[in-house]
Order: sequence, then structure tokens, then C-alpha cells
Amino acid sequence: MTPPEPSLLDRLNGLVWGWPLMALLIGTGLWFTLLLRGLQFRLLPHALWLAFVKRRENDGPGDISHFQALMTALAATVGTGNIVGVATAIAIGGPGAVFWLWLTGLVGMATKYAECLLAVRFRVTAPDGTMAGGPMHYIERGLGLRWLAVTFACLTVVASFGIGNLTQANAVADGLRASFGFNPRDTGAALTVLSGLVLLFGIKGIARVTSVLVPGMILFYLAVTLGALCVNAHAIPDVLALILRNAFTRAAPVGGFAGATVAAAMRIGLARGLFSNESGLGSAPIAAAAARTRQPVVQALVAMTQTFIDTLVVCTLTALVILTSGAWTVGDAPGQGLTGAALSAQAFTSVYGVWGGRFATVALVLFAWSTLIGWGYYGEKALQYLAGVRAIPVYRTLFVSAVYLGCVSRLTTCWAVADLFNGLMALPNLVALLGLSGLVAQDTRAYLAARSAP
Repeated sequence: MTPPEPSLLDRLNGLVWGWPLMALLIGTGLWFTLLLRGLQFRLLPHALWLAFVKRRENDGPGDISHFQALMTALAATVGTGNIVGVATAIAIGGPGAVFWLWLTGLVGMATKYAECLLAVRFRVTAPDGTMAGGPMHYIERGLGLRWLAVTFACLTVVASFGIGNLTQANAVADGLRASFGFNPRDTGAALTVLSGLVLLFGIKGIARVTSVLVPGMILFYLAVTLGALCVNAHAIPDVLALILRNAFTRAAPVGGFAGATVAAAMRIGLARGLFSNESGLGSAPIAAAAARTRQPVVQALVAMTQTFIDTLVVCTLTALVILTSGAWTVGDAPGQGLTGAALSAQAFTSVYGVWGGRFATVALVLFAWSTLIGWGYYGEKALQYLAGVRAIPVYRTLFVSAVYLGCVSRLTTCWAVADLFNGLMALPNLVALLGLSGLVAQDTRAYLAARSAP
């Protein structure tokens, strides 16, 4: 039987999320790693201390604290990609895909640092007194390319309705229907009200919710995944060896897993990793710009811990649970294994029984909703750049209304559109990052010199 021809959207997605963009994203991370002399490794303990230990009351102008800015950005990135995306990467690329996912986290920390430093450096005060920043501002004010800034802002507004809203709401409704039998209409009504109540109060309301929701859901997820790994601890050494071996050699078919080439493992691992942590896509800098700080480098250091937590902690634990459980080899027939949410659910079910699958659903729901409210702020700020603060009430109304639509609709096409616009956001942002890399290095050297001075 001849497979169907890919649609135009699928071909466009293959082009946008193909090797050129992935090479540019990884290459940008490598460039900043070299330019900053491995800052993400040298200063990671200091960055974690700034994010989670040091407390500041009046650290400069801004709307929210360093911690709240980090939690808002984490809310938007710790989402379905950490559960569904990791499972999909393993189902397609095998264990070796996890190695390439790690690579996106290691170099992505440097990219996240650079874009968040620029976001604070070039932010402005909006007419309503709130801070406004992000790629659209450093593209215009740093590079002087207004048309490119407008392009980024337009792509962000569209992406906020796709990857940030409809697809996330749909994931929540589907998960609750499959595991608990909830009617998608009831889910849509409840999720619409909850999202509206949070988004109504802008960044301060979002920050209050995410500063409680995000740490709670991540700690809960870590506890359950670590429990599963304790049960299968004997398999961890073999799994780690398998990840490293299959990153550079073909993964053989086993059970429901059809096998994978090195190229397939590399491509899907890089794509899912970049999709999960969003390093280089330009979304997180919008939240970073709202932080109360006088020193861009400090917020940039705090922000880079987001990629560390998202990819090198949460995604890694998901991958290890799936691989140590053996769920990735389960299937109805050779070469016909589980993928996506079903694969993650099977991995937890193998350890915890029926409650494992329900836990995976609850985690997916929390991760998806946190992504939704985080992206609501990103889209709002992008539209504010384009049309001013008067457009914000209109945006919030449309965004909250779309939540219900996402819950009750079939969104096969929407996923493809969401992926497309999410990837396109990276192009103008990467142009700006590379063009302004000298400023990033200059500000970093000044901060480090002041920090080491007696």
C-alpha cells in the first residue's frame, strides 16, 4: 500500500523544522558557549542560587520578581513536550534520541542566557506602566530593523493561539476524557473560566499562579518519576549505555520499536528538545523582561536555569522512566509500538498500575494548562507591541474564548500550523542574537569583572 502524499502543511513543517533551522539553533548555542567561555557550566551553581536562594525586595524597576519571571517562563515551556514530546522522540528515534535532546539543553542554556539578557537590556516602560520587552524590542532598538521586529511580533501572536492555546486545551480535554471520562464541553467550560480569571490580572496575576503551580507540579512530577526509577534502578546503567551507543549507531528493531537510523535519532532528538525548551525561539525573553532588576546579566543567569530544569531534569526523568520500564518496546506487532501520551502512560502504568496512567494524565493536564497561561502573556505583549495597550482587552477576550474551542474541536491541522509558526519565530530572533552577540559578551564581561572585584 502506497503511503499518502504529505500535505502542504507537512511539507512546510518539514522545511521549517528541517536541518537548516536545527543547525542554526544548535550553532547559535555553540557560538554563545564559545563566546562566553562555557558560562552555562561555570556559573550554573551561581545561577541556581540567584533563582532559588537569594531573595530581593527592591532590585530595580519591573513588574515581578526574578523567581516569578522564571516560573512564568517555565510555565510556558514545561508542557506537553516534556511528556508527549519525549515519548515521541524515543518512539521514532530510539534511545539515541535522548542524547541529542540533552545536547539542545546544554547549548540551549547559553542561547537562553543571551536572549534574556538582551530582553532586559532593551526593554521599555509601556504607557500603562508595565515593562515591555522581548525580541521585538531588541530587534528594533538593537538592530534598527523595525520590519523584522513586526514580523516576529505577528508570528508570536499567531503562535500564542496555536501552540500556546488551542493545542494545549485540546490535550487537556483529550487526556481527561480518556482517563476519567470527562465531557470535553465540561472541561472546556471549566478551563475557560480558570484561564480567564488568571489572565484578567495580567503578568502579576499570572506570576502569582505560576509561582505556586509550577514548583508544585514539577516537584510532584519529580517525586513520582524518581519513585519509578527506584523500582527500575537496576536498568539505569544499561539504559544510559544504550542512549550513548544508539546516539552514534543504528538502533535495532526490538518488540514494537521499528528501529532507527542515527540520522533519525539526531533529527527527532534535536527537534523535540528545541521544541520543549524553546531556547532561541524568542518566547522566554518576553517574561524575563518583566523582572524587577537593574542588572540584565542577573536575570539572564536566572533565566538560563529554565532550560536546565526543563530539558536536563524533567525531560531526562521522563526519558529514563520510559526506557527503564521497557514500555518503548511494547506494541501490538513488530514495528508497531506505542508513541506520544500512550507511551508515557504505559511506562508509569508498568510501575504504579492503573494509577500510573492517571498520574501521567494529571501531569499532562497541569503541564498543558501552565503552558497555556504562560503563552497568554507572550501573545499579549506581542500584540501590545503591534497595536498598543488598548488592544490587550480584545486579545484576552479572544484568547480565553479560544480555550473552549480547543477543548471541543478536532485539531489535526492546528497542530501542524502551531508547529510551523513556532518554528518561524526563531528566524528573526536568531538574526538578532547573532547580530547583538558583541553586546552580550560586553555586558557579561563587565558583570564578571565587578563580581570578582574586591
